Amino acid sequence: MGTASLGSGWARGAQVVGMALVLAAGPAGAGEPAQLGPRPFYLVDSMKPGPLKERLQACGADRPYTARRFSISHRGAPLQFPEHTREGVLAAARMGAGVIECDVAFTRDRQLVCRHAQCDLHATTDILARPDLAAKCSQDFQPADPATGRKASARCCTSDLTLAEFMSLNGKMDASDPQATTREAYAHATPRWRTDLYATTGTLMTHDAYIALVKTLGRRFTPELKAPEVPMPFQGYSQDQYAQAMIEAYKRAGIPASEVRPQSFQLRDILYWLKAEPEFGRQALWLDNRDETDPGFDPEKPESWKPGMAELTALGLRTLAPPLWMLVRVGPNGTIVPSAYARAARSAGLDLITWSLERSGPLKDGGGYYYKSIRPLIDRDGDTFALLDVLYRDVGVKGVFSDWPATATFYANCMDIE
Repeated sequence: MGTASLGSGWARGAQVVGMALVLAAGPAGAGEPAQLGPRPFYLVDSMKPGPLKERLQACGADRPYTARRFSISHRGAPLQFPEHTREGVLAAARMGAGVIECDVAFTRDRQLVCRHAQCDLHATTDILARPDLAAKCSQDFQPADPATGRKASARCCTSDLTLAEFMSLNGKMDASDPQATTREAYAHATPRWRTDLYATTGTLMTHDAYIALVKTLGRRFTPELKAPEVPMPFQGYSQDQYAQAMIEAYKRAGIPASEVRPQSFQLRDILYWLKAEPEFGRQALWLDNRDETDPGFDPEKPESWKPGMAELTALGLRTLAPPLWMLVRVGPNGTIVPSAYARAARSAGLDLITWSLERSGPLKDGGGYYYKSIRPLIDRDGDTFALLDVLYRDVGVKGVFSDWPATATFYANCMDIE
C-alpha cells in the first residue's frame, strides 16, 4: 500500500517539514501531521554504509509521512514521556503509531486502569511523595542499608488504591534506585539516556479513558491483560471476570473486534477469549515469555518449545508475539538471519508481532536484553534499522512495538508498509 490519504481511517497523518518537530495544538487525527522529528534521521546517519542506508537516506525528511499499523506504540512513548499517560499516548499518535497500547490492571474497587504492571506505582508515579497514599502501599519505601547489603525497595499496587486515589497520582518516568537511602533518591532515578523534560505532567488513564482517546485519534487498540500480582480471585474477582471485563469495555464503546488486538503473557487468557469472545480471541496476541520463565527454552531447538507451533495453531492461536531477540540470530559472514523459532512459526501459519524497539538505550555496547541473540553484530544506534529490516523482510513480522514510534513509522513509510 502506498502513502495513505490524510483522511483515511486510522492511517491519518500529514507530513514532516524538514527535520523539525512540528508542534500541533491538538492530537494527531484527521488533517494532523505525522511528526517524526530528528531521531529516525539521526539513526539513518549512524548506520553502517550499504544499500539499506542508501534507501532510507533517499526516503528523505521532506516527503509526506502518515500513521501506519506496522508502528505500534509500546506504553505510549516512554523513551521520553511517562508511560501509560495521556501525554504519552498523544505523543505516540503524533509520531504516527497506528496502534496504541494500554496495559490493563485493576484497582482495589476492581476498575480497569492503564499501568504496565499491577505493582509498579512506586516506580512510575509520585505515590512515594504522597504520604497518605504511600501508607496504603503493600510495602512503603525501605531504604538501602549498605552495612547489610539490603537494597532499597517499595511495592505499591493499583489494587492497593481505589480508582479515585489512583487517578489523583501523577505519572513519572519509570525508574527506581536500589541503592537509595531516601525515598526522593529512590524515585528520581531516570536513566541518563532518557529524560525528565516531559515528566512534569503525567496524566494517568483509566482503560475507558484510553479507549475514548484512541477512538478520537482514529487509531487501533492493543490492550494487554496484565498478570495479577495478588492472589486470584481478588475479593471474589476471578481471572475470567477480569479478562471478560477488558473485552466488555470495547463492546460498550462500540469498538468492533477487528480494531482490537488483545494481548496476554498468559496463554490461558487467550484460550478464554477464543472460547468466550471468539471475534476478539482471533485477534489476540500471545506474548511468548518462555525465554524468561523456562530455563530450558532455546529458540533454535524445537524440542524445547512447549507448546510447539503446531500445538498453538491447533488451539486456535493466530498471532505470536515474542521479544525481538527470539526471532533472529547471527548468520554467516556477520549477517542477521531469522531464528529457527521464527521460521517454524511462519511455517505453522502463525503471524508474528514483536517487542520492543527503542527500549534498549544507546546500542554501542550491544543493546542489552532485546538484542542478546545478535549482540556481536550491534555496535551503533543505526543498527536499530538493520534489525528492523531483517524482522520485516526476512522474518515477516506484521508489526513492531516501539518506545519511540517515529522510528517504526519512518521505516514503514519508506518501505510502503501499511
